[in-house]
Amino acid sequence: QVQPVESGGGLVQAGGSLRLSCTASGRTFNNYGVAWFRQAPGKEREFVAGISWTDITAYENSVKGRFTISRDNAENTVYLLLNSLKFEDTGVYYCAVREFGSSRYQIKDYEFWGQGTQVTVSS
Repeated sequence: QVQPVESGGGLVQAGGSLRLSCTASGRTFNNYGVAWFRQAPGKEREFVAGISWTDITAYENSVKGRFTISRDNAENTVYLLLNSLKFEDTGVYYCAVREFGSSRYQIKDYEFWGQGTQVTVSS
């Protein structure tokens, strides 16, 4: 069983950057598709970016060109680099995984979820 653990959130001004990390507790991430979702207050959880177990990536339209998802197998970590942050990027960011997964699934299809890390962008 893989337990994702997120870190790297914080408070940043609009236009700034953050790097989120998702590490695996219990097993290697190498064979897992990993995705980042976010949830703003009062809104539904939404897909942000994903990377397949073969390193194919996918992005939600509003973050294309600003966010980058990547994997470091040696560190057993998936990163989400957030650049040019906007107020509307504020929310709790969750890491979700699926063994031998592609870059994007519906929420219900992910096997394990982390507890989330808060990203707050001040305008």
